[in-house]
Amino acid sequence: MQIAREKGRYEEEGLRVRKDGTFFWASVVIDPVRNDAGELIGFAKITRDITERREAQQKLERMQKQLAESQKMDALGQLTGGVAHDFNNLLMAVMGHVRLIKRFAVDARAVSAAESIDASLQRGAALTRQLLTFARRQQVDPVELRPGEAVAAVRDVLQTGLGSKVQLEVDIPENLGPVFADFAEFETALVNLTLNAKDAMPAGGTVRIEASHQHLVDAESPGDYVAISVKDTGVGIPEDVLAKVFDPFFTTKPVGKGTGLGLSQVHGFANQAGGFVKVESRLGEGTAVTIFLPRYIGKEAAGNTSDAMAGGAGTVLLVEDNPDVALSSTVLLEELGYHVKWVSDADAALHEIEHDGIDIVFSDIVMPGKMDGLGLARHLKRKHPALPVVLATGYSDAARESGVEFPLLRKPYQLHELSRALETARDHPGRVSP
Repeated sequence: MQIAREKGRYEEEGLRVRKDGTFFWASVVIDPVRNDAGELIGFAKITRDITERREAQQKLERMQKQLAESQKMDALGQLTGGVAHDFNNLLMAVMGHVRLIKRFAVDARAVSAAESIDASLQRGAALTRQLLTFARRQQVDPVELRPGEAVAAVRDVLQTGLGSKVQLEVDIPENLGPVFADFAEFETALVNLTLNAKDAMPAGGTVRIEASHQHLVDAESPGDYVAISVKDTGVGIPEDVLAKVFDPFFTTKPVGKGTGLGLSQVHGFANQAGGFVKVESRLGEGTAVTIFLPRYIGKEAAGNTSDAMAGGAGTVLLVEDNPDVALSSTVLLEELGYHVKWVSDADAALHEIEHDGIDIVFSDIVMPGKMDGLGLARHLKRKHPALPVVLATGYSDAARESGVEFPLLRKPYQLHELSRALETARDHPGRVSP
């Protein structure tokens, strides 16, 4: 009333109680009432029920926030894809030269240095995969996966990572239904969550992994889910930090102790599998991160690749526009026993295939010219259906669909991965003669 008297009006919004005891959101306006002489003789108060208007406004704000988040993810995904392609090519090139050093080095110090470089390359490749997973640009290999079996398979690894101060508890029902997700990404998500839990309990504590069926009605995507929770008894997460935990490279850890991509990978994995992630935390009481994955019903065609063979024979046509990457790939192919012919684009590859004997084509996807690697592979599939083709990429949008048609390698790849892909392609043997 003092404000209404001095300023001519008082307005506010807040909760009010009806006569029946229920709450509603109200708009309150108080105006001073004066007589003809200007003397204050009372106040006029109007209370309006604006519950529906407020709920509509909150819904609009949520939609705007979701749109902004979606736009941020899309922009990040596009940026990530471009960076990943070039960065993985760089890693691939360095990897080839490291293998040459290890092959010909006689000084033990040189061999040790090469092994250290190789280990750093693997860490760099892992970081790129995590960032691509967060941005939902990672090529995944989903299979029918039972969370109980998957957790049991890595339980020893998780306990080792947690150390002696932290106790690991697992409570997953035996009859828990399956999900359809990438097994390696699921394991990586578990490792990331348990290591985060460990960091939240410097004095020790308990990490508990639980799973259950959940039927969600009010969720953004209603349906039947399998909820896998990783709970700790740590320090908890402040509310102002909670909204940022999934942002890539955001971390509260000291420099050198974390990349800020752990929870980002978890977020990306869940989204790529058709689910989502929920975080609940109380300061001083601990944190629970729950991955909701859709329950899997029915059979999907999930092919199993054969074990990698020790070596190969014949001529591989390597199609790669980057000379350093071509050198790296050639080193690996020669170690597997193949003879290698290198061309830099699809036109040169077609000319080589028509005029010389080629046993298998190994092509990068992103290349200059009118035809990229995927276009080349599809052309060869039509014209020379018996010719095996393997594709490789640092990252490309085309790669996300090509794995259905052709074996696909993600750069930087290892010797056993290359061998397995070539053997998979040679399950349909054929030779194009001059």
